[in-house]
Amino acid sequence: MAEERTLAIIKPDAVSRGLAGEILSRIHKAGFAIVAIESRRLSREEAEGFYAVHRGRPFFPDLTAFMSSGKVVILALEAPGAIARWRELMGATDPAKAAPGTLRKEFGTSIQNNCTHGSDAPETAAFELSYFLSGRQLL
Repeated sequence: MAEERTLAIIKPDAVSRGLAGEILSRIHKAGFAIVAIESRRLSREEAEGFYAVHRGRPFFPDLTAFMSSGKVVILALEAPGAIARWRELMGATDPAKAAPGTLRKEFGTSIQNNCTHGSDAPETAAFELSYFLSGRQLL
């Protein structure tokens, strides 16, 4: 399996509930290298740009308001097959449908408040990583 990088975000709901440390611990235990990490609060404009693919959908305003409502932790993760492995560790978007032991099953409270974000494909990962992290941060 090829070495990959993917973007991960610990969302405002998880940060505000003090779950960032537990999620970071699970990332380490799963064998990911954290190539870059940054804690910050997104502006509404940053959230809108990041989720621009969803512009026009009914949930877009709520999603961007939520993602700019508090601090997030932005990570670049690296591992063989990182994209699929991170998505597996996160679990299904809807915590009610996520597999036992996944982050979203254990810590998510709704489809929106599901604790984590992850890239879904190599092209998406490339865009998302460059959206938040500079090339210098990703050396």
